[in-house]
Amino acid sequence: MGSWQGRPQVKGKFLYLGDRKLWVRGVTYGTFRPDEAGNEFYQREVVAADLAQMAAHGINAVRTYTPPPVWFLDLARQHRLFVMAGLPWEQHVAFLDNRKTVQRIEAALRGMIRKIAGHRALLCWVIGNEIPASIVRWHGRQKVERFLKRLYRAAKQEDPGGLVTYGNYPTTEYLQLPFLDFYCCNVYLETQDRLEAYLYRLQNMAGDRPLVLGEVGLDSRSNGMQKQAAVVDWQIRTAYRSGCASAFPWPGLT
Repeated sequence: MGSWQGRPQVKGKFLYLGDRKLWVRGVTYGTFRPDEAGNEFYQREVVAADLAQMAAHGINAVRTYTPPPVWFLDLARQHRLFVMAGLPWEQHVAFLDNRKTVQRIEAALRGMIRKIAGHRALLCWVIGNEIPASIVRWHGRQKVERFLKRLYRAAKQEDPGGLVTYGNYPTTEYLQLPFLDFYCCNVYLETQDRLEAYLYRLQNMAGDRPLVLGEVGLDSRSNGMQKQAAVVDWQIRTAYRSGCASAFPWPGLT
């Protein structure tokens, strides 16, 4: 992957590390049930083995849905893996109805970032993931957009060198978020022609920014692992062929 000096940056439609294009080959990791101490990740030995196995199979990035501890990031960097760090908050309720809730969300987001800001293993911050369409309709598109812009600015203040995005999905594709460093969307389409057509649409929405598929995949419990593997194979190939900067397969239920 070349030199690890500096942090990932956006240049046109792709991510770069210094002057080298960063071809991100990612996978999702989590979420996990917290243990008795409230830890949301497995023991360090388990994580180390998982990350080593990822690296051995050519993966160079991992998406987490909660901010990982420093030791997780240290292990990731040891295995030359970048981390797409999710920042969870209460997005499944009418969060804009109460000013104190808004302030609490921002304060919590700032606190999560402050603990690991600047770490060289960070690929980016994800300031939210799939706000339900019903919540967006309740508050109105523009209010939700302004709130996400507020979180974006807070993230940039806490970690000026970090990239920031939001995990959108087709149901709320109408959200206008031009301030994000790159466009991220979770897409589950199980036929190749439909995925290819939708990626052209997403590229138009992304404009001159990179397009990252934050989640792709197929449920293995309903379809079997063999079919899951076959579908994920063409999903990833279609994503890169369509000019995506990255795609993160979600393993589904196994």
